[in-house]
Amino acid sequence: MKYRPIKPRSPHLNGKVERTQQTDKSEFWSLVDLSDSDLDLNALAIEWQEFYNKKRPHSSLNGKTPWEKLQSLEHLIPIQPDVTTKFWGSNEVILPRNYTYLSYIKQKNINLVSKPKRK
Repeated sequence: MKYRPIKPRSPHLNGKVERTQQTDKSEFWSLVDLSDSDLDLNALAIEWQEFYNKKRPHSSLNGKTPWEKLQSLEHLIPIQPDVTTKFWGSNEVILPRNYTYLSYIKQKNINLVSKPKRK
């Protein structure tokens, strides 16, 4: 899996997070009374997470829950020792989680986008 970071302060590039925040706002936070002094927000958040992942169907998953989707694909997910063995045997460079990777790419003259050849 390639690491493709986005620039800081660019929510328009982070659609998945923005989408889940919209769902949380409309389906969770709209039902929470923050003025209630006996509110156990941690318990509510755990309950919401359980519901969201195991009981709420998602249209992006063709009506399945994330839990059902994970179970259907679980046989395709490699276990960690296999991943580690394959990674350490490769010459792939781990890029840092900041923008110094751009200077690395420029230094190594790596082309990130392959342009079609014109005739």
